[in-house]
Amino acid sequence: MRGRQQQQEFKVGDIAVYPAHGVTKVHSIESREISGQKQQFYILKVMDNGMTIMVPTDNVRAVGLREVIGQEEVETVYEILMERDIAIDNQTWNRRYREYMDKIKTGSVYEIAEVLRDLSLLRYEKELSFGERKMLDSARTLLIKELAIAQKKKETDVSEEIDRLFAAA
Repeated sequence: MRGRQQQQEFKVGDIAVYPAHGVTKVHSIESREISGQKQQFYILKVMDNGMTIMVPTDNVRAVGLREVIGQEEVETVYEILMERDIAIDNQTWNRRYREYMDKIKTGSVYEIAEVLRDLSLLRYEKELSFGERKMLDSARTLLIKELAIAQKKKETDVSEEIDRLFAAA
């Protein structure tokens, strides 16, 4: 077991979340030779757009590949989305954009929920920039897909729940 400390192992057919790309399915596990070294790779298909991603099996932690959240985390995500006592900082849109993009890249469902919440609330205060609108859509898509799988619900149902959370904002 040397060299496998805490390594997550996925099997073909498993669902996993890849940071910034969202929910993927383990399509296959293949051996490839790179720089004279044989390496095992997870071949992932992004469920949203069919894109293929290769991740070395011994690099899972470094890239942030993780399992879909469980019910306990789902509740925490909804708590984050419902939080209204937050300070949206009044920095320039491009600085805010970079900060939010960094949060999305972590792959943390909580960070993505914060981006969705903050931008959803901000759009009631001011016009979002094109980049912020795209980021809002991206965070929303990533979150809806994972929440739907985690709760075994239709994406449209999760989408409507999220719309209701921000309709009264």
